[in-house]
Amino acid sequence: MLEKALKGSPRYWGTLTALGMVMLLGLGFWLYQLTFGMNITGLNRDVSWGFYIAQFTYLVGVAASAVMLVLPYYFHHYKEFSKMIILGEFLAIAAVVMCLGFIVVDIGQPQRMLNVLLNPTPNSVLFWDMVVLNGYLFLNIIVGWTSLQYFKNDMTPPQWVKTLAIVSVIWAFSIHTVTAFLYAGLPGRHYFLTAIMAARFLASAFCSGPAILLLLVLLLRRLTGFDPGQKAINRLAVIITYAMCVNIFFFLLEVFTSFYSNMPGHMAPLIYLFKGIDGHTMMVPFMWTAVVLGLGCLLFLIPTPVRQKTPALVTGLIMLVIASWIDKGLGLLIGGFTPNPFETVTVYSPTVPEIMISLMVFSLGGIVLTVLWKIAIEVRVEVEGGNLSMVPPPAAE
Repeated sequence: MLEKALKGSPRYWGTLTALGMVMLLGLGFWLYQLTFGMNITGLNRDVSWGFYIAQFTYLVGVAASAVMLVLPYYFHHYKEFSKMIILGEFLAIAAVVMCLGFIVVDIGQPQRMLNVLLNPTPNSVLFWDMVVLNGYLFLNIIVGWTSLQYFKNDMTPPQWVKTLAIVSVIWAFSIHTVTAFLYAGLPGRHYFLTAIMAARFLASAFCSGPAILLLLVLLLRRLTGFDPGQKAINRLAVIITYAMCVNIFFFLLEVFTSFYSNMPGHMAPLIYLFKGIDGHTMMVPFMWTAVVLGLGCLLFLIPTPVRQKTPALVTGLIMLVIASWIDKGLGLLIGGFTPNPFETVTVYSPTVPEIMISLMVFSLGGIVLTVLWKIAIEVRVEVEGGNLSMVPPPAAE
């Protein structure tokens, strides 16, 4: 099936070329970082995790979101997701590739990764994060590629494929739970030190990840005519809506616990994020933007008649993705490290090299996703007949 990635329309090759150029540009900045060290970033003694780890954290959630398709399809036999499930598994592969890429650029020298393998420390959460991420990557590669191969040959996948798919559901919960433990296991950082950190991570993953998937599927339908089915779109939109409501509820629990108990260590990060401390207000406009967009997206997603209109659905999903990215990205990282244990503020903001290197990793993930989705769609066209390029996109609702 790999040969299907070697031929395509000018738009397909143009997309890959554009992503490749951005990747090469970012590669130049990464070589610059390898030469001069991490001092070209905005990281410092007090804020040791920044833009790279923020993207890593968010993308782990995107990878885990495939469970929102796999679980209904395999556990409850919801066949309406049959056209989207392979796209969700391939999105998970691209997301994990980007996760690993952000880890590589964050550790400074790539060869340091060998320490995890040569000197394994099972008592370290980082060790288990490496295990679950790579395990989840291989599970999705095996299940996704094998399922597609059997679909191409018009055969029913063997039982072991379904078994691995079920294992991947449990594994999806583990990758984000273990990542959350990386934060919750830091007792000196009050914003991270919460028993529901893993629950918050999962709730945000199960709304933001499927939202990104659904936006990409709707874009794919617009560009190629590929239709996953309106019932599948509506059902996934309902799942996203419920998950977003739970995500907001969990955040409000943190706010209530911090301020009602009047614990200074737990209040200070929230005050810094939403009001500022000692004139340091860099994060304030971002966090209030996240609040407005996070609550505003529910106005588009909760009412069924509104949600079922494509323009309103797309608007709500975009608002949700931006809000969750701000909250779970720099908001979480900077809020967790600010103020420092000495109750002072050390300002952190990503530098141009950090942003360009991040674009390199995103471009790599974009290339992986584009190639995998191209193969999946070509196989479906071959099996079902027809030509997607000849199918007119659906009219706007």
